[in-house]
Amino acid sequence: MFCRPRLHQSRFCRACLVLVLALTTALAQPTIPDTPAGRTFKAWLEAFNSGDRAQLDAYYRKYDPGKSAENEMRFRDMTGGFELLQIVKSERLHLEFLVKEKLSETQAIGKLDVSDADPAQVTSSTLRAIPPGTATSDLEFKIDAATRTRVIDGAIANLNESYVFPETAKKMEDAVRARQKKGEYDSVTDGDAFAKMLTQNFQEVSHDKHLRVEFSPSRLPAEDPSSPGPEAVAQYRKQMERINCGFDKVEILSGNVGYLKFDMFADPEVCGPTAVAAMNFLANVDAIIIDLRENGGGDPKMIALISTYLFSKPTHLNDLWQRKDDTTEQYWTLPYVPGKRLDGKPAYVLTSKETFSGAEEFSYNLKNLNRATIIGETTGGGAHPVSGHRLDDHFMIGVPFARAINPISKTNWEGTGVEPDVKVPAADALTTAQKLATEKLGSK
Repeated sequence: MFCRPRLHQSRFCRACLVLVLALTTALAQPTIPDTPAGRTFKAWLEAFNSGDRAQLDAYYRKYDPGKSAENEMRFRDMTGGFELLQIVKSERLHLEFLVKEKLSETQAIGKLDVSDADPAQVTSSTLRAIPPGTATSDLEFKIDAATRTRVIDGAIANLNESYVFPETAKKMEDAVRARQKKGEYDSVTDGDAFAKMLTQNFQEVSHDKHLRVEFSPSRLPAEDPSSPGPEAVAQYRKQMERINCGFDKVEILSGNVGYLKFDMFADPEVCGPTAVAAMNFLANVDAIIIDLRENGGGDPKMIALISTYLFSKPTHLNDLWQRKDDTTEQYWTLPYVPGKRLDGKPAYVLTSKETFSGAEEFSYNLKNLNRATIIGETTGGGAHPVSGHRLDDHFMIGVPFARAINPISKTNWEGTGVEPDVKVPAADALTTAQKLATEKLGSK
C-alpha cells in the first residue's frame, strides 16, 4: 500500500525536475532589449543561426545593405552559429553583447550601432574573438585622457618614422594635433570610437585606406605585431587551417573551364600546400577563372606562388620600395612549382570594389603583362603594404611603410584602383567570364 504513492510521487518529482530545468534554461537566456539596436541584433542573430542564405540576404537588404551574405555564410559554417551569453550594455541605438561559437568554446565580444530610422540601419558593428584565458571582466572599452594622449603620440611617432610619404606623415600630425588642441577628442571615452575617429582623421589627409588605428577591448600581446612569437604563429596556423587558408571554391565548370575562388593571399609557408593542391586540381583545364571579388589581399610571396602557374618562364611581377631604409625588393615568378602550369591558357580575373591590396596587385600585374582579362568593377585602391605597431595594451596602428612599383607602368593603383578590361557589376562578373571563355575556346 505504501509503494504506490511513492511511485506516483517519483513520477511527479521527475516531471517537476523537467519543468524546473526548462524554466531555468529559459531564465538563463539573456533577454534581447526591445530597442532599435536590440531588434536589429535579434534579426541578425536569427538569420545567422538559421544558416539559410535567403534569410541572411533578406537581413542585409533590410538592415545592412553594404555587406555581403556570401562572407557571412562562410563565417556561419565555420562557427556553427552563436549562442548569446550576455547583453553587456544596452542603449536605444547601441548594444554590446557576449556570444559563444556553437562549434567551439570560443567566445566573442560584439558591438552594434544603428541609425534612428525605421527600419534601423547598421552604422557600425564589430565582433572580436576573446583570447583564451581572458576574463570578461578584463574586456574594457572605456578610455581616459592619458590613454588618448598616449595613443596619439605613439601613432604620430610611428607615422613619422615609417609612413611611406614622410611629408604626408607630417601633414597628418599637424591635422591631428590641431584637433587635439581644440579638444575634439576630449569627450571620446569609447576605445572603438576613438580608433575610428583617429583613422578617419589620418585618412582625410593621406587618403590611404591601409592606414588604420585599431582597438582591442582585450589586452594585446606584448610582442611586436610585425615580429610575432611562436604562440602567435601557432595561432595563425590554426586559424588558417580552420578557414582552409581562405580558399573557398575550386571546380571545373562546363567547357572544361577551371574556377578558383579564394579570399586572401595567406603566408605560403603555412598555406602553400593548399594553393598547390588547388592549382593542381585545375592542371588540365582549357581556361581558368580566378575570383578575387571578395579577396582583401595578403602576402606578396603567395601572389608570386599562384602567379607562377600562369607563366612558362621567369617573369618580373612587381617591386616594393621601402621608405625607411630606401631599398627596393623585386618579386618574380618562382623557378619551380609542383605540377603542371597553365601558361598559354586563357585567364580571367574577377574583381569588385571589395578587391583590395594584394588582390589588386595580382590583378594589376596580370593586366600589365597582358596575361589575363580583368572582369568586374574597379578595385579598392590600396597599393601600400602595411606593418602593425603596438601603441599600448589596447591600441595598435597599421602603418603603410612601402609602395608598389610595377616594372611596366612604373606606378601602381594607389587611390585609383585597378580598372577592369570588361566593366560589369561584380554580381555579373562570373557569367561574363564564362561567356568570354566559351567564345575564346570555341574560336580555336
